[in-house]
Amino acid sequence: MPYIPHTSDDITAMLATIGVGSIEDLFDEIPAALRCGYLEKIPPALTEMEIGQLMRQRANQDSGAICFIGAGAYEHHIPAAVWEIATRGEFYSAYTPYQAEASQGTLQLLYEFQTMMANLTGMEASNASLYDGASALAEAVLMAVRLTKSKAKNILMPTTVHPIYRRVVKNFVKNQGIRLIEIPYDAEEGIIAPDSLAHFAKIESAALVIPQPNFFGCLEAVDELTDWAYAQGILVIGVVNPLTLAVLSPPGDWGTKGADIVCGEGQPLGIPLSYGGPYFGLLCSKKGYVRQMPGRIVGRTVDLDGNTGYTLTLQAREQHIRRSKATSNICTNQGLMATAATIHTALLGAEGLEQVALTCHANTTDLVEKLTDIAGVNRVFKGPFFHEAVLQLEKPVDQVLRELATHLIFGGYDLTPFYPELGQCLLVCATEMRTQADIDRYAEKLQVVLKGFQS
Repeated sequence: MPYIPHTSDDITAMLATIGVGSIEDLFDEIPAALRCGYLEKIPPALTEMEIGQLMRQRANQDSGAICFIGAGAYEHHIPAAVWEIATRGEFYSAYTPYQAEASQGTLQLLYEFQTMMANLTGMEASNASLYDGASALAEAVLMAVRLTKSKAKNILMPTTVHPIYRRVVKNFVKNQGIRLIEIPYDAEEGIIAPDSLAHFAKIESAALVIPQPNFFGCLEAVDELTDWAYAQGILVIGVVNPLTLAVLSPPGDWGTKGADIVCGEGQPLGIPLSYGGPYFGLLCSKKGYVRQMPGRIVGRTVDLDGNTGYTLTLQAREQHIRRSKATSNICTNQGLMATAATIHTALLGAEGLEQVALTCHANTTDLVEKLTDIAGVNRVFKGPFFHEAVLQLEKPVDQVLRELATHLIFGGYDLTPFYPELGQCLLVCATEMRTQADIDRYAEKLQVVLKGFQS
């Protein structure tokens, strides 16, 4: 909304009306020890013109750069119609649709979103989105613990799950008595080896988390892992990239019974990269578990005249503020992002999503082949991959990436802080946005950069 500044006279008049001498007096109940004091590192105020100039300079720093970073946030083409529609007033400013009679349009759209996500994942039910993929996994873990009849509070968490997701989940559950038990990956394949799980069968657990594709871009043996979990009597939580489900087997079809809960990051479905967000989380499950599903759920019914109507269902608004007794303390979510994703998915359709996924795979395969032709660059894992892959360099990854950035190439995601055992490795990705010329330029500049370290 527009910013309307108050003059000194306006402020004086308002303070006089409420009987307060200064703005500081409004906060006198806050102890001095809790106040931050003067913010010395905040730069001097700028004029509107100066701010505009600064922002254009910052934007130009990234202008023309080619991005090969994935790791959970992907640069995909977004049809212009997506945000032209999503930013119309009726969508852009829509609040949580608690008043169904005044919110039929928003409710119908969210119902369509739920239907699309259920179809993509092969599950029976979906909520109307969460904050992001990491918090969606955390909510899925809490949901699984609530559903476990044995009251087990151990979660089998593979190290092939996104390291940031694992960190977020830990922050969610560490004070609730829930323990995350790490499952290592096979050093050659980059996946969970099903025959290595015998040790974990002795641990009473609530769920096994299965990423597909995993953080390395490798394809897990989801059927074998799912059946193993069911043999142990534990639930299966799938962590997915929704775009890849246009070509990969949906979690609902994993193994003989399918996954129980599915979560993931929805950013690939029409959400642009913009300095870390906003994103939105997916959460789907089997119908029998829907009452333990966090967030809001939209249902479809008919009124007394037989007309179709939509409403929030299964959960009252008040349940979101019942602290530990609630299935979730989320009182709002990423409704606008879910709106954009619904429009994006509808515009592309099943064939369009499949074509994007296949093009991403083809581009990443081409990128990996060209980069590994360079001396000192090797692919780490030998198994199949999708969308991204891990490469090992003979030179320090952080320095190589900085040098590539001077050539306006964002060359990948540095894995050394999270997987030091792999050595100097990075994760690379080439979406449908990358052209053959982009890929060739990356290979050319990487070769130049690596030679620079030798001279």
